[in-house]
Amino acid sequence: MSSNGRLLEVEDLVVHYPVPRGLVGTVSRRPRQLVRAVDGVSFSLARGELLALVGESGCGKTTTAQTVLRLVEPAGGRIAFDGRDITSATNRVMRPLRRRMQIIYQDPYESLDPRLTVRGTVEEPLLIHREGGSKQQRAELVRDALVRVELTPPELFLGRYPHELSGGQRQRVAIAASIVLGPELLVADEPVSMLDVSVRAGVLGLLDRLREGGLGVLMITHDLSTAARFADRIAVMYLGRIVEQGPTETVLANPRHPYTRALLSVVPEVHHLDTQILTGEPPDPTRVPGGCRFHPRCPALASGAAAQAGVDDRCRNEPVPILRGVAEHHAACFLTDESVKKEGGSRVGR
Repeated sequence: MSSNGRLLEVEDLVVHYPVPRGLVGTVSRRPRQLVRAVDGVSFSLARGELLALVGESGCGKTTTAQTVLRLVEPAGGRIAFDGRDITSATNRVMRPLRRRMQIIYQDPYESLDPRLTVRGTVEEPLLIHREGGSKQQRAELVRDALVRVELTPPELFLGRYPHELSGGQRQRVAIAASIVLGPELLVADEPVSMLDVSVRAGVLGLLDRLREGGLGVLMITHDLSTAARFADRIAVMYLGRIVEQGPTETVLANPRHPYTRALLSVVPEVHHLDTQILTGEPPDPTRVPGGCRFHPRCPALASGAAAQAGVDDRCRNEPVPILRGVAEHHAACFLTDESVKKEGGSRVGR
């Protein structure tokens, strides 16, 4: 049991992917490039808490989630689960821990084996981890998991195959397979983005209720309205780093980073801000811009607000501090976050 009550702690997480040089690049000795998918990410998750990791596609959210579960190997940083450092843990050490940490994938049409019935799908984790006791005991655990995800009566679903289920029912089966082992950490990677709008609220409400037993949920999403409704805290990612983090109500009421404000401005039911359309695409992660990573697309620079505040040169040329160990509301921005401005480029949260 973690002494500080945190189920998951991530510090300075780094994941880089080498870009293949090809034959010509190898012969010409072209310098090897790295995709900086995750480049100094820190956050923590308590039991029973839902943390939403929010950002555009390609910002590193899913890579962060997979690395936390050690499905992707980190190049640097530290991952601690229930107070135990698992950053470099071997497969033998990780195997008994994996039943305590599970993942729900984005696409229920791809994540379920079409050859397995609902009973076989939910029972499979028990067989892999040799849990559940006898066949009869496993059958009871499978039924209990289906009841928990509100597929009732379970006898109506046990013999069905994935093609006989709706999208919402498939995702509930995937969730049942994830919780049948009684995990403590659940990573939900865009759990409703492939579902009809009419069934999204039901699945998200289910994840919310599962936390009542102390289950910690790390939810990956690009939808701030989803995070606003269900998350306890929000961490906003951009180009491999967290640019703003804090309690959900605080972040929504007072978004400090221009990127967060732009994301919120297009969700009118969450925030009444003037709509800000970001120009251009996120930069190439092999060529990270100097200064603030967001400065090529920043509305505050484009509008002259940064120049009026006297920080435009810093935004373009000076690296913004990495947010570390931040529990309260902070943003990695020279313009809007007082702690960053006062530190003058030193690191925040240490």
